[in-house]
Amino acid sequence: MVSEYEKIKLLLQNNNKEDLARLRKQIPTFECTPGCHDCCGPVTTSAEEMSRLPYKTDAEHEAALNEYNCVHLGPKGCTVYEERPLICRLFGTTPKMPCPNDRRPDEMIDVKVEGQIHHYIKNTRQVLV
Repeated sequence: MVSEYEKIKLLLQNNNKEDLARLRKQIPTFECTPGCHDCCGPVTTSAEEMSRLPYKTDAEHEAALNEYNCVHLGPKGCTVYEERPLICRLFGTTPKMPCPNDRRPDEMIDVKVEGQIHHYIKNTRQVLV
């Protein structure tokens, strides 16, 4: 039998998955400069997003942090691009987080959606990638 606590926990997890999927769809995309990784530093992400990423050892995390890089940064850029966290997807889509190479989507992110993303980040448990 599932306790009331477990029911609420499952409901919240499902809501996070749904919120995450909805927000990801609303972030405009653009093509990055090939080989660029200027915005690929250490970031935090929700546990839900982290669960989609490949496991990395403590040694791999430490090595990446020592270089101020993301642990998922490879020689040719992001190795988890399709599953990259919300914060990574925001880079270059808002004037608050501009691309250092002046790349951007044709239409920047809607201010309301950006606010919803920041609300999601603020209100979910974040872990260091």
